[in-house]
Amino acid sequence: MSHTLRAAVAGTCLVGLSLTAPGVARAVQHTIGDKDYGLRVITIPSGRATGWHYHDGTLYAYVKQGTLTRFDATCAPDGVYGKGSFLEEPPGAEHVHLGENRGTTDVVLEVLYVLPHGAPLSRDAVVPGCTPR
Repeated sequence: MSHTLRAAVAGTCLVGLSLTAPGVARAVQHTIGDKDYGLRVITIPSGRATGWHYHDGTLYAYVKQGTLTRFDATCAPDGVYGKGSFLEEPPGAEHVHLGENRGTTDVVLEVLYVLPHGAPLSRDAVVPGCTPR
């Protein structure tokens, strides 16, 4: 699938998700060819984290609320994403990461997963033996 078509699918899904009523559980998934496209809303409460994980495919996220701090496998911060920010997470076990909410309000992410057909949304990873700074 071309980058233009992927961008169009991502944009359409994010706009559609944004137009749904607040507080409604929202998830959308479609398969096109050998890819699964899943759209979900993820909430990370204040002081909580995602746990160490990685994805088999690329993840695109929009920060709808709050501030997400992301750490790589060395526990070094590799991005701080505030409301209105977009981020992309590359696929593969070599891209283990942790997302953390260090703020006082919930982080709300609108996430598009582009995964190989049948792959899970994420895979748990071994804690790398360091503490995020």
